[in-house]
Order: sequence, then C-alpha cells, then structure tokens
Amino acid sequence: MALVRCVGGVLHDQAGRLLLIQRGHEPGAGLWSLPGGRVERGETDAEAVVRELREETGLDVRPEELVGMVTRGSYEIYDYACEVLGGTLRAGDDAADARWVDSTDFATLPLTDGLADTLRNWNRLPRC
Repeated sequence: MALVRCVGGVLHDQAGRLLLIQRGHEPGAGLWSLPGGRVERGETDAEAVVRELREETGLDVRPEELVGMVTRGSYEIYDYACEVLGGTLRAGDDAADARWVDSTDFATLPLTDGLADTLRNWNRLPRC
C-alpha cells in the first residue's frame, strides 16, 4: 500500500498560542489537529502548505523549516513551521472550527491520536 503524502502547518501567534483546527470529516471528524492535508499531483510541500492553510484557516502563510514527519495509517505527514503573512482566521474547507489555543485549552480539547506527544517531542506545544 502506497502512503499518501500530506503536509501540515505548525503556527504560534505572538502570545505563544498554537493554531489548531477541528476536523470536519473523517478520519478524525470532531477531533482537533494541525491544519493541513494532501499534497496534490505536481505540488511542492511548500505550495501544498500554503494552499491547505488558506483553505482550512483563511490565513496566508509562509512555510519555513520542516519540524518533523509522522505516519498515521496510510498518511505520511510532513509538518512545517509557518509564519502568518495575512488573512483572517476562519474555519473553511474540511475544518469545522479553527482557533488559537493556549496550554489550558490544548489540555482539554479532544486531539487526534498522538498529537500531544508528537508536539511535545518536537518542542512545539502552546507556549502560554
């Protein structure tokens, strides 16, 4: 079985809050995760991150360094640190909700499997 290449964006605002989306569809409908999605044929990871974050969050971003990679089922997900360039935060496309979360909110939200441990290992949890 071939793995499906996906990308995600890891964003913190100036207060140190982490950007999460609530998944609107399976897999993981209703759970909170990093925004992102599949890399389309002919797209680079950077192009896919920009497109996916605009579609899911309404934000225009610039992808920076690769933070890490995880495999979840048939998905191979490459997560990139990103900087917000503009736009207005709103849930769109596959996201039921999108918000900046602090450490208190992060601890209470139903997260996708392994997200908290992965972000902890990458030193990318909310900073406030």
